[in-house]
Amino acid sequence: MEKEKQVLVIFPHPDDEAFGVSGTISKHIKEGTPVTYACLTLGEMGRNLGNPPFATRESLPLIRKKELKKAAEVMGITDLRMMGYRDKTLEFENDEKLANMVTELIEELDPSLIITFYPGYSVHPDHEATARAVVRAVRRLPKASRPKLHCLAFSNDCKEHLGQPDITNDIRDVKDQKIETMKAHSSQTAWMLPQIEQGIAAQDPEALRWVTIEHFWTYDWENDQVK
Repeated sequence: MEKEKQVLVIFPHPDDEAFGVSGTISKHIKEGTPVTYACLTLGEMGRNLGNPPFATRESLPLIRKKELKKAAEVMGITDLRMMGYRDKTLEFENDEKLANMVTELIEELDPSLIITFYPGYSVHPDHEATARAVVRAVRRLPKASRPKLHCLAFSNDCKEHLGQPDITNDIRDVKDQKIETMKAHSSQTAWMLPQIEQGIAAQDPEALRWVTIEHFWTYDWENDQVK
C-alpha cells in the first residue's frame, strides 16, 4: 500500500467506514500517515436499535456518536470530525454547500488521498450525495493538484460499468482491528457479527473476505458524469 502524506475519509454515516475501509485506515495509521475522518451525520435515522434492542429512537443519536468515537479509537484515528448534518437528508442539501464543506477540508488538510463512495454506485441517497460533493470539490482543483480519489462501490451493476476494482489492499495484519471496529458500532452490527466471526473461524471464504482484503475504484475523471 502506497505511503500517503495525509488521508481524508469522508462518509455520511457512522459505520460506513467500518465494513469497507477500516482495515485500510488502520494500515495507514500504523504507517504513520495522518488520517482525518469527516462523518457527515450521526446516523440517527438508522433502522437498527441493537440486537436485542437497547436503543430508542430518542437515544440512538447519542449512542451512535459514542460508537463512532469508539470505532475511531480502535482504528487509531485522532482527528474525527462530526460535521453535523442530519441523517437521510443529505440528498436535499444544497449541492454547492456540501461541495464547499469538502473544499474547506481539502484546503485545511491538503490530503494526498481521499476515500469516499463512488457516485452512481453506492446505493443509499446519503452515500450518493456525499460522493457527488467530494467529486465536485476535487474537480475544482487543477488536475495536477488533485488528491487521489479512492472510492467504494457496491451496487449490483458496479463491476459491469466500472470493471474490476483498481486497488486491492491486503488487510490481514489488521484484521483484529477491523473486527473490533465493526463491533464498536454494535447498535447496527450486533445482528450480523456473530455469523461473520463463526464464518471466519470455519474459514468460510465469504466471511474471510471481510478481514483479508478491501477493494477500491479510482475515480474516472475521463468519464466524469457528476453534475
